[in-house]
Amino acid sequence: MTLRIAYSPCPNDTFVFDAWAHGRVPGAPALEVTFADIDLTNGWAEHGGADEYDVLKVSYAVLPWVLDEYALLPCGGALGRGCGPLVLTREAGTDLTGKTVAVPSERSTAYLLFRLWAAEVVPGGVGDVVVMPFHEIMPAVRDGKVDAGLVIHEARFTYQDYGLRSLADMGEHWESTTGLPIPLGAIIAKRSLGEETLRLLAESARASVRMAWDDPEASRPYVLEHAQEMDPAVADRHIGLYVNEFTADLGDDGYAAVRGLLTRAAAEGLVPPLAPDALDFV
Repeated sequence: MTLRIAYSPCPNDTFVFDAWAHGRVPGAPALEVTFADIDLTNGWAEHGGADEYDVLKVSYAVLPWVLDEYALLPCGGALGRGCGPLVLTREAGTDLTGKTVAVPSERSTAYLLFRLWAAEVVPGGVGDVVVMPFHEIMPAVRDGKVDAGLVIHEARFTYQDYGLRSLADMGEHWESTTGLPIPLGAIIAKRSLGEETLRLLAESARASVRMAWDDPEASRPYVLEHAQEMDPAVADRHIGLYVNEFTADLGDDGYAAVRGLLTRAAAEGLVPPLAPDALDFV
């Protein structure tokens, strides 16, 4: 059995899936891998373009639209602490009231965290929200094309290279108000695969994570090949931040974080409400 999977070329995903993608996880199904930005995979999951894929890495924010067809795997994704999205500006202390903000996706966890934050700290409301590819956001803020940018992942380590300031850390706001980890990226698989296969996928993802931890150097060529121009030290920091105990198992805190985010977002009218058993695994 070969399953079709799509995930990002970011270091956390290539680190997590290296052993599985290269056939080193005993008993795991073979994978046919497609690399895609998470905004693409979110769209595939939501709008039916995922017919080609059995497994997808998506934002937790898209779950309310896709859980009828897909099951959330209890491992393989990205949650954590101290790893939230940042709002960047050219000048410290910029008032975002009525300002234009670039975001990587309106279906992203980053966007939900941003809207929940803005509802509390920008009482006048932000202005236009524009979606642009992640790699274009920091240059757009630097060049004055937008007033602020919402960034994720390795931008936490590189935004100062663009002369930008961190106006607010969405993760800090989330953690301080909820005490929960920050839910970022989820692994979902088609329910039509059946319970036995879904359980095998979860076991395979968990084993792949643990193999990567046991021998980090084994994944290094795969990580650096797809990280493109990223400095190896930045790639290592990226992995250290986004691959953690929640990647191996969501656990009670992980599930509470996901449900907490989506419940708050639903109360703000940002996502449809979740059914009580929507996050249940098989």
